[in-house]
Amino acid sequence: NIKKYYKTYYVPNNMAVCLAGDFDPDEMIRIIDTYFGSMEPNKNLPPLPLTDKEDVTEPVSVEVLGLEAANVSLGWRFPGAASPEKDLLDIISLIVNNGQAGLVDLNLIQQQRILSAYAGLYSMSDYCAFVMGASPKQGQTLEEARDLLLGQIDKLRKGEFSEELISASVNNLKLRQMRRIESNAGRANWFVNAFINGLDWKDEVDRLDRLAQITKEEIVDFANAHFKDNYAVIYKREGKDPSELKISKPQITPIVMNRDASSKFLTEIQQSEVKPIEPVFLDFEKDLKKLKAKSDVPVLYKQNVNNGVFSLIYVFDMGNNTDKAIGTAFEYMKYLGTSTKSPEEIKTAFYNLACSFGVYPGSERVYVMLSGLAENMNKALELFEELLADAQVNPEAYANLTTDILKKRTDAKLNQGQNFNKLLQYAIWGPDSPDKNILSETELNTMDPGELVAKIKQLNHFQHRILYYGPDTDTQFLATLNELHRVPATLAPVPEDNRFKQEPIKENNVYLAKYDAKQIYMAMVANDGKVYDPAIEPIREMYNEYFSGNMNSIVFQEMREARGLAYSAYAYLMAPSKLNRPYILRAFIATQNDKMDDALKAFDQILNEMPESENAFNLAKDGLITRLRTDRIIKENVLWAYISAQDLGLDTDRRKELFEQAQNMTLSNVKAFQEKWVKNRTYSYCILGNEEELDLPQLETYGPIIRLSQEDIFGY
Repeated sequence: NIKKYYKTYYVPNNMAVCLAGDFDPDEMIRIIDTYFGSMEPNKNLPPLPLTDKEDVTEPVSVEVLGLEAANVSLGWRFPGAASPEKDLLDIISLIVNNGQAGLVDLNLIQQQRILSAYAGLYSMSDYCAFVMGASPKQGQTLEEARDLLLGQIDKLRKGEFSEELISASVNNLKLRQMRRIESNAGRANWFVNAFINGLDWKDEVDRLDRLAQITKEEIVDFANAHFKDNYAVIYKREGKDPSELKISKPQITPIVMNRDASSKFLTEIQQSEVKPIEPVFLDFEKDLKKLKAKSDVPVLYKQNVNNGVFSLIYVFDMGNNTDKAIGTAFEYMKYLGTSTKSPEEIKTAFYNLACSFGVYPGSERVYVMLSGLAENMNKALELFEELLADAQVNPEAYANLTTDILKKRTDAKLNQGQNFNKLLQYAIWGPDSPDKNILSETELNTMDPGELVAKIKQLNHFQHRILYYGPDTDTQFLATLNELHRVPATLAPVPEDNRFKQEPIKENNVYLAKYDAKQIYMAMVANDGKVYDPAIEPIREMYNEYFSGNMNSIVFQEMREARGLAYSAYAYLMAPSKLNRPYILRAFIATQNDKMDDALKAFDQILNEMPESENAFNLAKDGLITRLRTDRIIKENVLWAYISAQDLGLDTDRRKELFEQAQNMTLSNVKAFQEKWVKNRTYSYCILGNEEELDLPQLETYGPIIRLSQEDIFGY
């Protein structure tokens, strides 16, 4: 049946080869002819099966139960991606929800009437679906959340949106298209989507021109004709499904590994002559410019010579570790206006400019980001600087924000992934971790919102760096920055942050946190206190590549293939991101509760007695070297690469040394590294699962069990 399916559909009259990249077109066509030219078409190719669905005339309601937080979803069915309706649906999607100034954005999210909400078009070849979804606020029912979403569709039908929103949406689609075609993957996937959806390429190229001709009247008429009670609604409620079906677990036969065997096909590929692609490494003295703006603000500059898109980032080396209220302050800023502009006016103005802004406070850094169409950068920057300097207190918005923060914290405790991440951070940092350095419920409720606004206004008074990638020349950009960036003559130094430490793990222990699921998440964390050492970096990279970096790696073959223990598993020695941080050895597996002991034994075995295979090593080595040959750090990523190098005390591209040393590395080098850096480590074992289904006596053989509550790992 598999072969019959292949012969039916994998034929030249049912396929396209989609290419984008640095190649000679004529040479590429010759290669394609060589390997695909002999394929025979299927003259009896069956048409795409299309299920003829009955029209929906009234809401179709479905309820599902699960452990995670409650939410509601709605959907309307439309013809496929090649239909004439698609253009109107694309514009309607942005009118309803565009992340800044859509109906959902301004009427629900900005006004804090819902915890979270979204809307958009899901495009497929046979059908499209316009979908909406929401998570309710504290005390809000799913039915109330549904009605809020339907209310925005009602506004669409009544034409309660500005005509300017249509032209702004076209400009934002123009921006998306510019970003889409910046990468080879984006270009090739555009071809792929056009092919599988049966779209004429000319129609794709002309799409923006067509969308620009759409009128408000057409949108309103379309909405009234198609958005009725013809939707499906799914209520996802919290709870255990009483009708849950179970299947017996099948026995898995272990696969015998043949790492050192090579098929004829593999041998032919390995012996073929390939003209090597020469690697390109960064030269930080040539590939970017280091400038100075007013108030001695350092500027890292890289010109965009490809299109009219810009990105501008202020980088402050301070974050939640320094002040745990910073994250809340900039979450609050989303709901604030200035003395002359409402929050809705600000969001609308940015969307009309096809620009967006955001402030992203991390544990150690705050990133202030502005990006969009370069032709509008000056207006967007002026507006953004005005908001930072003139944000106005809104007590009602803060009260709503506090309620929403507490609801999101409650919802987070229902999520398996978030529980595991908090448990992992506990193992890495200990009881006092950056993840738990947040305002308590009492602090949130008693906080004066004026203090948060003061933190927003003070941000530009601290020392920072600026990263720019865009079409302006360095002279033009500095002139703009010096005119519009609101900073005092002398900037204050950023506060020191030395509180949080990743202490060495000196004894084995088991951290056990409860989550009622049939699958456990398990991690092993080791830290012997050794900090960043550039001398070991090349061999560390090679070890990771051999041990866990690809589908031929030891972890993949042993944990997933040979033993059938998991779909997801990895292990690697993680380099620190800063000089004063230690190396962390991490292993992870997601598996069934009753396979926990097998997984732990398997990891213990391969971490301490690493399987050795010359064949697997050669594949890993070739893969690493090939990736370094073809990898290119370009555009704004050059600026981020420089920041990362500086964090480690480097002034060169560390890939260069890795490439040079990798040529002469051997399996014995990897083995020696494993013996010194990995073997016989002391671990904190992190287990998230249903304690009632775990073999606790066996688990205690790995170390004393320390049970952690959700309050222990979340900090609230």
